[in-house]
Amino acid sequence: MAAQKRIGLYPGTFDPITLGHIDIIKRGASLVDHMIVGVSNNPGKNPLFTIDERIEMTRREMDVISKESSATIEVMPFNSLLMHFAEEVGASVIIRGLRATSDFEYEFQMTAMNDKLNPDVETVFLMADPSLQAIASRLVKEIAIYDGEIAKFVTPSIRIDVLKKLGKI
Repeated sequence: MAAQKRIGLYPGTFDPITLGHIDIIKRGASLVDHMIVGVSNNPGKNPLFTIDERIEMTRREMDVISKESSATIEVMPFNSLLMHFAEEVGASVIIRGLRATSDFEYEFQMTAMNDKLNPDVETVFLMADPSLQAIASRLVKEIAIYDGEIAKFVTPSIRIDVLKKLGKI
């Protein structure tokens, strides 16, 4: 009898996807057989990019990562409660990245709530690489809006996407 495939879910808005996100995805994918990168359609966050643009950018970045990974990686949109999406895709683990203690407080509360909704789905926290801890999509956009250089925070293709979207190139 074959072992059950372990499915991980890494959810986020990815507006835009950053080097910090990519680091967590790579490391999270080493823990599972199949990684789903769930792109949240949360209009309340006022994303710069549409859901379709964020999915396309994330898929493009995952094409590069998947060549180096033992896990398969799939990008999917979702517009529901995270635990409902996790159940829908058969995820047994949710991967979350932590940058600072403020992230931990929020994530700790979310994990407790998610456990009440479905105790069979485990949440695993990965600490951000120290060199990437300061990166946040919100700050990347703000830096780009005010003509700062974002090359240290995103891949070259995402940098171009952001600058084009802001009318900077």
